[in-house]
Amino acid sequence: MSESDDLIGELGRIGLRYGDAPPEVLPTRPDVIIVRAGSVVVKAHAPGAAGEPLALRMRAARHPALRGILLEPVTEEVMEVHGRLVTVWPTGVPVDHDAPQAAPWEAGARLLARMHAVPPDALPPLPASGGPPRVEQVVARLRGDSAAERVVRRAFDCLPGLGGEPGQTLAPGQAPASGDGRRLLAHGDWHMGQMVRHRGEWILIDADDMGVGDPAWDLARPAAWFAAGLLEPEAWHRFLGAYRAEGGCAVPPDGDPWERLEVPAQALTVQLAAAAVATAARQERELDEVETMLIDTCHRIVKFRSACHSVATQ
Repeated sequence: MSESDDLIGELGRIGLRYGDAPPEVLPTRPDVIIVRAGSVVVKAHAPGAAGEPLALRMRAARHPALRGILLEPVTEEVMEVHGRLVTVWPTGVPVDHDAPQAAPWEAGARLLARMHAVPPDALPPLPASGGPPRVEQVVARLRGDSAAERVVRRAFDCLPGLGGEPGQTLAPGQAPASGDGRRLLAHGDWHMGQMVRHRGEWILIDADDMGVGDPAWDLARPAAWFAAGLLEPEAWHRFLGAYRAEGGCAVPPDGDPWERLEVPAQALTVQLAAAAVATAARQERELDEVETMLIDTCHRIVKFRSACHSVATQ
């Protein structure tokens, strides 16, 4: 048996301990393994995941203040199996990616608004949320010198607070403050894959990047897709409207939200473009239409940021 088979076998045994059906492996991203055993799923986190931050997040995920917002783990224990961190969660029904018109944008927005309203001091201590550091990590994985990679690096380098543009640069692991100086609770990696239907209601999942930081980063992915022309305006406005109606604090209650969303949305565009370029290189293929649109958006970010910097220094 391979090391992967050994890991899957042990995840199955954990599933049988907590679950109520024979274990089966579920499709997911390459660095994660998920085994379902009826009413529970057992997750082997990405290689190299840090144990202490995950333990803090698991403890917070079981806190009553997040009940009905974030899926509560079956146990807060973080196990180690064949060198991988492992956690156990209830099974939920994911969003159907084959039915984009039925995507629960309003439900996601309301859940994020409710999460952002939870005072961090009401929870066990948490590390910084995962948004900004992940952008740098994904861009740093680019090792080639193709035209697309050069564009992605240039776009990253001109992002204020992240790349090379003058301004405050975040130290490793430092949590960014929100636009009004507060440090608030944030999911850290929100997208439609981070929601499931559990007991008839939509709920957020995946506490891997939950922490204290700027909640605007939780809105950054749909904002980036909208700005790149990859998300229908109607869906974006439904999402933003529901977030504001629920009292979400990441953007002003009315008026232009982009003063708060511009940098996070541009950063997520760079991250998505970097991941797309890396995937295409690994699969030895050309960029597809969506990936090309992300690179084109990085071009526009470079032009926009270069123009802003030129005006600011004249």
